[in-house]
Amino acid sequence: MATGTDLAVEVRGLTKRYGDLEALGGIDLEIRRGEIFGLLGPNGAGKTTTVEILEGYRDRDGGTVSVLGYDPATERPEILLRAGIVLQSTGVEPYLSVRETLRMYATFYPSPRPVDELLELVGLADKRDERVNHLSGGQQRRLNMAMALVGDPDLLFLDEPTTGFDPSARHEAWAVVKDLASLGATVVLTTHYMDEVQFLADRVAVIVKGHIVAEGPPSALGLDHAVRTRIRYRPPAGVDVPDRFRGEAAADGFVVIEDDEPVRRLHELTGWALEAGVDLDDLEVSRPSLEEVYLQLTDGAPATPTPGSAPEAGA
Repeated sequence: MATGTDLAVEVRGLTKRYGDLEALGGIDLEIRRGEIFGLLGPNGAGKTTTVEILEGYRDRDGGTVSVLGYDPATERPEILLRAGIVLQSTGVEPYLSVRETLRMYATFYPSPRPVDELLELVGLADKRDERVNHLSGGQQRRLNMAMALVGDPDLLFLDEPTTGFDPSARHEAWAVVKDLASLGATVVLTTHYMDEVQFLADRVAVIVKGHIVAEGPPSALGLDHAVRTRIRYRPPAGVDVPDRFRGEAAADGFVVIEDDEPVRRLHELTGWALEAGVDLDDLEVSRPSLEEVYLQLTDGAPATPTPGSAPEAGA
């Protein structure tokens, strides 16, 4: 278990209610310094409430929260000096140029990053003199990223950071995030892009109805839940396959077996094939994709907007 000095964020028993609605039912989170942590969940699950409490924008009802060693309820200014935030939408003066915008935001911090360096980092160097209202949606998101980075933050909150990006721009943004983490920054990411989580996150937590239902590396998410591995093969023609290996019929004559003990089942299947002297054509073993795991973990979760905030469109 990580110690307090290893943690950028530590949450214990966090609760929040809006009238009769329980938004958070006592969640625990540990986010280590220097890691990229993904927070996933359907609309209304509690993601935005959790992140807003961490950022100091929303009060909690119960529990303890430490962000970079500070309590966001009482020490928000100290956190904001060391944290950057990329929101889904940001109000920026439309008639300033890109460079003027970043220079203005740089004055808010004691040791800002050089503006020209930021422009190169987010791919806006050739738009430095462009007015903000002339930028495309993807370019405005890049500007949002630069604004969050101008204070050289130790902790970065990214809320759907690549919405509106084309595939090339998304990968460029991912490279920026990876570089920041490699330099020691901690990143808290909320997104609905499963490939983004798979590529970026060291660990993820899935929140449903105000409770954490799974947590761990993306590749291992759901291993301790009812998420089964698939064994797929084409049975030999004219051979009587034992009932325990028949599974579910799939397209093109394939059979799919889902099992939470795949090693044992695969051993039994191949052992039977060797004894029977038959081949199992196109035999393959696969874990469900992260998206499939996520859908199983969040099945039936309602999409209820958080009271007092905008609906979590894509949040």
